Amino acid sequence: MTEHSTSRPLCPMHEVTFPESGPPRLATLPIGTPVWVISRYADVRQVLMDSRFNRSSLYEKDAPRLLVVPNLLDDPDGLVNQDGPAHQRLRHTVQRAFTPRAIARWRPWVSSVVETLLDRFADQPQPADIIEGFTRPLPVSVICRLMGLDHVDRERIRHWADHALSGGAHTAEEVTGAMREFASFGAELIAERRRAPGDDLVSRLVAAGSADPEIGDRKLVRLVCGLVVAGHETTMTALGNAVVYLLTERRGAWAGLAKSQAAAAAAVEQILRTIPLSEGRLLPGLIRRAVADAEVGGVAIPAGSVVAVVTNSANQDPEVYPPGLPDLFAPLPAPGVVFGAGPHHCLGAWLARLELELALHHLSARFPHLRAEFTTDTIEWRAGQMTRSPRRLPVGW
Repeated sequence: MTEHSTSRPLCPMHEVTFPESGPPRLATLPIGTPVWVISRYADVRQVLMDSRFNRSSLYEKDAPRLLVVPNLLDDPDGLVNQDGPAHQRLRHTVQRAFTPRAIARWRPWVSSVVETLLDRFADQPQPADIIEGFTRPLPVSVICRLMGLDHVDRERIRHWADHALSGGAHTAEEVTGAMREFASFGAELIAERRRAPGDDLVSRLVAAGSADPEIGDRKLVRLVCGLVVAGHETTMTALGNAVVYLLTERRGAWAGLAKSQAAAAAAVEQILRTIPLSEGRLLPGLIRRAVADAEVGGVAIPAGSVVAVVTNSANQDPEVYPPGLPDLFAPLPAPGVVFGAGPHHCLGAWLARLELELALHHLSARFPHLRAEFTTDTIEWRAGQMTRSPRRLPVGW
């Protein structure tokens, strides 16, 4: 997509540029499919909350192609691709586990995971890689504990996640093979929890599925696999990119993160708003399809059109957010849309916020003199995925 580019191929994610917010306009996906780009904050929220734009119609026979290589999101049985009653039924099986009240109860043990990882990290010789030592294992540890997967090889999960959200790093055959293996793992896990349920999220999903005959095992498998990947991919990406930002451009804000968890929570909201998870190389934003004629921002969008909701542009809309370098500890004037809005608002948003808040707060408090042993030009990037984050970041203290 020609108008959706970065200032240089592998700049830090906080330097990635996106189309300025403006009226809906036609563009083209890399695969050649026409797409309406929605970039203003108000228009983005309208589309995400309007039932005339949905996900399931992207899988109808007449729907245009979006990607060359498939990934976990490209599955009509996945939660993200359900709409209406089918979507609500499947989402209801897991939603209660991710409410703000439920997440608040997890704060002590998430904090303990953070502190344990930092204890281990502090013992490493310097410079130490903060990605392998902290930002990658933290979200994996949390989602594995939540889902009762502490016995599972973390490298297997990493392998599946890298293929599940591949954006060209792997061939179609490699992705298909990994997803088949991942689905087999999910099916075996569901069968195991059906035989011997425990106090974990997978067991609760199996119980909910058993109570609703319209939720078959295929959808349960997709749901479990999706949670495993989504439960750590977003947080890992956001945390790694936040460390780059805070140790380079915003080093002056580092001490403020240690003052209180509330200060760190405010900074997390600003960081999520200003640092994208993806540069939009393959898909410029959250994809929807119009199932009826609609008007967005004064522009007519015909039924059948593919629409790309560019949340990164909406999060920079000068009509909503002050332009320029943000005050990291100031409250947002309006909720950011990094996690979407409406029926498909990210289930794990509150868990991701909690992990990022505790990670940055404890990291700053434990390592007040943490310094980058890298420059923005020497960062090795984890590229070829739907998201982009550092592969390794050497730091000292």
